[in-house]
Amino acid sequence: MKRRQLLLYAMLFFGFTSIQAQQKTNLNLREAIELALTKSNEVNLANTKAETKKYELESMKNNQYPDFKVSGQYLRLTNAKVDSNLSSGDSNGPPPKIDQLIIGQVNTSLPLFSGFKLKNSIKASESLHQAEKANAAQTKEEIAMRVVEYYANLYRAQKAVHLITENLKSAEQRVTDFTAMEQNGIIARNDLLKSQLQQSKVQLSLDEAYKNVAVINYYLVTLLHLPEDYRIGIDEHQFDDEQPINIIHSEENALKNRKDLEAVHFLQKASECNIKIAKSGYYPSIALVGGYAYLDLKNAITVTNAINFGVGVSYDLSSIFKNGSFVKTAKSKSLETQQTESILSENIKVEVQQSIENYNLALKQNLVYKQAINQAAENYRIVKDKYDNGLSNTTDLLEADVEQLNSRINHAYSKANIMLKYYEMQSVSGQLTQSFNLSK
Repeated sequence: MKRRQLLLYAMLFFGFTSIQAQQKTNLNLREAIELALTKSNEVNLANTKAETKKYELESMKNNQYPDFKVSGQYLRLTNAKVDSNLSSGDSNGPPPKIDQLIIGQVNTSLPLFSGFKLKNSIKASESLHQAEKANAAQTKEEIAMRVVEYYANLYRAQKAVHLITENLKSAEQRVTDFTAMEQNGIIARNDLLKSQLQQSKVQLSLDEAYKNVAVINYYLVTLLHLPEDYRIGIDEHQFDDEQPINIIHSEENALKNRKDLEAVHFLQKASECNIKIAKSGYYPSIALVGGYAYLDLKNAITVTNAINFGVGVSYDLSSIFKNGSFVKTAKSKSLETQQTESILSENIKVEVQQSIENYNLALKQNLVYKQAINQAAENYRIVKDKYDNGLSNTTDLLEADVEQLNSRINHAYSKANIMLKYYEMQSVSGQLTQSFNLSK
């Protein structure tokens, strides 16, 4: 008996858990973007690349410090013969047995001049680090915009489900009414078949809408790294007809805030440093050197306190002929980056202007769709009155019903479109995450 009770409790518990898992959980747009910027693999990869450039910069800066090397050797010698001009205490005695050599060295080198190669290498590395940081910020902007698109599409799909479900109830009721009227001989069977066909079309539309909700919800929860069975509930109040214009949108702002353009700008600075690095091959390298040496050749010679210091100079004479091609290559790459920056600047200006026009168009379309709802509702009322009075046929009634449903769906879509176009305007201006008060 107890075992049956435990089994029943377990079934109830897991059934309740399953129901809870299927329930919608409200998630506003700001929360969704925060999750994406925290958990997205693309954002994490971009941050890791920026961190890698930071470590490369630190490694490059370490080249400013002197090299310090310690080495030592212990060697066993076999039948070594040593001739020395140094006088010995007993020149007539047997030659000493020399079978061991110990060498110890401490060397240090500090670069003094290398044609400004080290200085420009550090500057180039700093620019590459800044470029990678800008790329990471741009990745966040792109991920945030992707969330906005999924979120708007999910709202559209959920709204379509809601409106089509309501219309399906009306279609089902109409079929019920027409069935009774056909049985009583009030309407022809053809009219009943038309209403049944209309019900089937609405049901197919509803199935399609449910499919769209499932697909888009899966895309979004995957991007946000949420459980696969997580169903996102959307607060419709976020989709006001007009978004507050709290940031001035202009070409100047976009050129100043776009992180992809900033990244190319830093790459251009790095390429200019690479030209100077290539030119450094024309100059000699000068370093301050010093060291200490210890040598012990057993039974022959011992050297201690051999401290040395001085200046080392090296120069590759072949660089006079070879280095020109390196300089030309660096200049050509710099020109490529400069041209890329110009092209991107032009494209940004076009994107900004286009986004502003798209937003204004979305506002105008929303006004039309608002009017269309009232017009479609009034049209359906008139056609329904005519139909009830025998002045209109079933086809006109069904067409008026379809127009009424389409007007409501179009209005819901237009609300989502306003929000989408507004945030697209923010995105092309490089201010999307800023509009949500999210750090880049």
